[in-house]
Amino acid sequence: MKNCVRGGGVAMVIVAAGCAVLAACSSGGGRHEAAKVDAPLMGDQVPRNYTRLHNVVAYHPDVFSGSAPEGAEGFETLAAMGIKTVITVDGAAPNLAEAKKHGLRYIHLPIGYNGFEDARGEELARATRDSLADGPVYIHCHHGKHRSAGAAGTVAVALGWMTPEQAVARMKVSGTAPAYKGLYACAAEASVMSAAGLDAVRADFPEVCKPEGMVDVMVRLDEAMERLKEVETAGWTAPAHHPDLVPVAEAARVADLLRLLHEDRSEVAKREGFGAKIDANHAPAQKLEDMLAAGSTDVEAMSAEFKKVNSACKACHTAYRD
Repeated sequence: MKNCVRGGGVAMVIVAAGCAVLAACSSGGGRHEAAKVDAPLMGDQVPRNYTRLHNVVAYHPDVFSGSAPEGAEGFETLAAMGIKTVITVDGAAPNLAEAKKHGLRYIHLPIGYNGFEDARGEELARATRDSLADGPVYIHCHHGKHRSAGAAGTVAVALGWMTPEQAVARMKVSGTAPAYKGLYACAAEASVMSAAGLDAVRADFPEVCKPEGMVDVMVRLDEAMERLKEVETAGWTAPAHHPDLVPVAEAARVADLLRLLHEDRSEVAKREGFGAKIDANHAPAQKLEDMLAAGSTDVEAMSAEFKKVNSACKACHTAYRD
């Protein structure tokens, strides 16, 4: 499996666009209407943060990368920006009900931290091109720094808006960590797609991908934890016997899966105390990812955070599985 769109086919769009939203009360009935919000500009050299929307960067005058919208205010911000279509590359199911209240259409095409395959990249490129016919597009992951920027940069090259070098530079504005080499490679190795090539890509994009069941998430979490153990044994670098492992990507996978578990709505997840235990696990997992993304060489500190994750996993298993 290839992690990037290469030669002739490209693109992945994860963009999350954001903007702040100023609420103005109408004179009758107290209903709030969002005032128009200025979108980020191509010339911006730092991300913009808005009400419940963060790390927003323009990759085209009408295409933005950023974080997931937080609650009703985040969607209100998007509507105030003039966004019409939201493309999420995050694993979590989008809030369709809130999006529709604000007149926003959703497309769910999740990707990973190591990059993405040709087929998914081509879907993202076509989804972005076609959606622009209705108005501005917002592509997002969770934080809006890494996956959404990698996708947005790749799509920008695929649709002829940027050179690979310009796309990589734009990802740096978004704050994509150097450790996410697969995401950078997708933009750096992308090429322009022809109109015929885009037209040949399927266009029946889902509003939401079928959510993973808890058992499936647990299986993937166990696998990711085993890979992280190998990374730890190698001093928080790629093991010699497994050089394709990317430490920060594996840590990000664990943090993301724990977040998905917290958002789970199964009967087990509803049991008292489950959310608190998952939160106790997610915090050190996120810290470990952040340390690796920042290029930390403090192996003892990283191992300490990983130990906390392992301990929290065991405590949760004792309470809810064993």
